[in-house]
This record gives sequence, structure tokens and C-alpha cells, in this order.
Amino acid sequence: MGKSNGKTQSEAGLDLEHELPAGDGDDKPSADPVAATTGESADAELQKLKAERDSLYDRLARAQAEFDNARRRAAKEQQDFRDFAVVEAIKSLLPVVDSFERALQAKSDPADFRAGVELIYKQLQDVLAKLGVRPISAKGEQFDPHIHEAIEMVEAPDAADHEVLEEWQRGYKFKDRLLRPAMVKVAKNPGN
Repeated sequence: MGKSNGKTQSEAGLDLEHELPAGDGDDKPSADPVAATTGESADAELQKLKAERDSLYDRLARAQAEFDNARRRAAKEQQDFRDFAVVEAIKSLLPVVDSFERALQAKSDPADFRAGVELIYKQLQDVLAKLGVRPISAKGEQFDPHIHEAIEMVEAPDAADHEVLEEWQRGYKFKDRLLRPAMVKVAKNPGN
């Protein structure tokens, strides 16, 4: 038996040694003590590596679970903060709603009704200002595409080119963030 499956007899014998369990049933000491200790140390090394792998896998699973929990906790805290901010804004708007309800229930002449609505409007503007919302100035200003939206351009020889002639819908900013651009009519005066 010189060769078996492309291997020499000694190579085939080495494969058989690694496939056999440490004891073959007769509990005789191994004929090759170096091979026996090498096999035992390899088994010990393998067990050590398996234990280390299991430990690392467990640590990874725990770290992943902690990350998921932290992500969920942060998302919940953000949602709670948003809810708190919305609740505070709603609380500041409720007196305005109360004033509207009282105005709608009152039986008065149109002039008194208008005066009441103007007071409610002022009250609403005050609440928005406290929340950090401010109107964008438009009429008489130079058209700025960052804060104005041109709805119409008209020839106006008595106005400067790109001057805002009329505000159709007021624009608002929240601090430095644009909430809504002002919708405006803009002058077109090619002579200026």
C-alpha cells in the first residue's frame, strides 16, 4: 500500500491518529509520548479557544443588548421632551382658545365683537412671541428669496426693482429657522 487516495502511507497514518479518540479502549499508554502530550495540549488549547470564543460571544451579545436598550431609552427621552414642549405650547394657547369661545358666545354689536377679536389676536401674537415665533417683515422690504415667496410680479414705475409691494400671507420664523415664507407681490421695474 504505497499510496492511498493520493497520500503516502505515513500521511494517511497521521490522518488516522488525529481522527482516533485519545484512548482506543485498551487504556494502554501511547507508544509515542510526544504525540500524546501534543494531542492533549491541542485538545486543551481547543477547549480554551472555545471557552474564549463563548465568552467573547456572550460579551458581544450583552453589548448589543445594552446598545439597543440605550437607543430605546434615548428615543423615549426625546419623545418625552417633544411631548413636554408641545404640552407647554398648548398650555400657553389655551387662554386664547378660551377668549375665542367667550367672544363667540357674547351677544354684542359688530364693533365690540371686532374689538374683542383684535384683543384675542394681540393675545395670540404675545403667546407666539413667548414661544420664540416672530413674523417676517415684508411690505416695503427688498425681495429676499430666502424668506419671501413671490406670488406675483407687477410693473411698478414708482417702486424700486424687486421691492415687496404687498404681503398676501405673513411669514414666520422660529428663532433663526424659517417656519413659513411670506407670500408677497413684488415690483418689477427694469428702469431702476
